Amino acid sequence: MKRIGLLGGSFNPAHAAHRHISLEAMRLLGLDEVWWLVSPQNPLKPQAGMASLEARLASAQAAARHPRILPTAIEVELGTRFAVDTVAALQRSHPGTRFIWLAGADILTELHRWHRWRAFASQIPIAVFARPGYLGAALTAPAMAWLRRWRRPASQAGRWTAFGAPAILVFNIRTSPLSATSLRKSDPAWYRRHINTLEKARP
Repeated sequence: MKRIGLLGGSFNPAHAAHRHISLEAMRLLGLDEVWWLVSPQNPLKPQAGMASLEARLASAQAAARHPRILPTAIEVELGTRFAVDTVAALQRSHPGTRFIWLAGADILTELHRWHRWRAFASQIPIAVFARPGYLGAALTAPAMAWLRRWRRPASQAGRWTAFGAPAILVFNIRTSPLSATSLRKSDPAWYRRHINTLEKARP
């Protein structure tokens, strides 16, 4: 049975904090791989300021730097827009694989705004990782008020494949100060570097 972590997001751009969470997830959860699901367009984020999918996927490929961290734009292939539909499609197409959703604590604060979020939380275990300034808010978030009864202690992380769903694990890991917002502010044209790299690599 393969154990895969799914880290969804805009990756606008991808950065070392995404990699850090992925490495911690592999260590704590015993994952075989982590798939970065680079979203064509996050329904909760404006299109303004969003780099092209091609540039964001290229940034993810540059940031991953690990043979078991696999950036992908698989939602384009699946034709899905919402996490609940993406997970359902992946579970159907990979019946011998167990998936767990990976999220920074900042994501938990907005989970209650996701499309059919209770259905999503009922189909896949969720592992939440500390982000600077967000863990306290995550633990008191509206979604956590519902999920709290299914919280599992971090000491059970190695047994997550035995959990049903809903199930949520919270890890107070060492955090990275990096964020996509701060990177865009310091380098508004970051995407050009990745597009130029792609163009040079084309025959």
